[in-house]
Amino acid sequence: MKISEASEQSGLRVKTIRYYSDIGLVAPSGRNDAGYRQYDKTSLQQLIFIRRAREFGFSIPECRDLLGLYSDKARSSADVKKIASTRLEDIRKKQDELQCLHDELFHLVQNCRGDDRPDCPIISNLAEMK
Repeated sequence: MKISEASEQSGLRVKTIRYYSDIGLVAPSGRNDAGYRQYDKTSLQQLIFIRRAREFGFSIPECRDLLGLYSDKARSSADVKKIASTRLEDIRKKQDELQCLHDELFHLVQNCRGDDRPDCPIISNLAEMK
């Protein structure tokens, strides 16, 4: 199939598929007579796999590792779990950071009068060196 068809079926933009091909993450199955990239069912499945992995926030190197494990029928699920567990911990840390930001901003918004006066705890806080 042409790259436009692979794009439609995988849910990835053509530009993204070209990028993944250029960095060697996914190889087209070949090229047609005009030199255009062609994708088969296997490469389409890899593109879908990468799209899903990216939706979970896995980095390109992590996607490369996961794709290698996906292709390796002798893989150890412990290797897959290790990568996923690391990503899960990153998500947990980000949630903690976002909760702190939420709490601080919530406090500032609650303490701002929101009237015509110029004094504002939000502006004051943003101007502080921390």
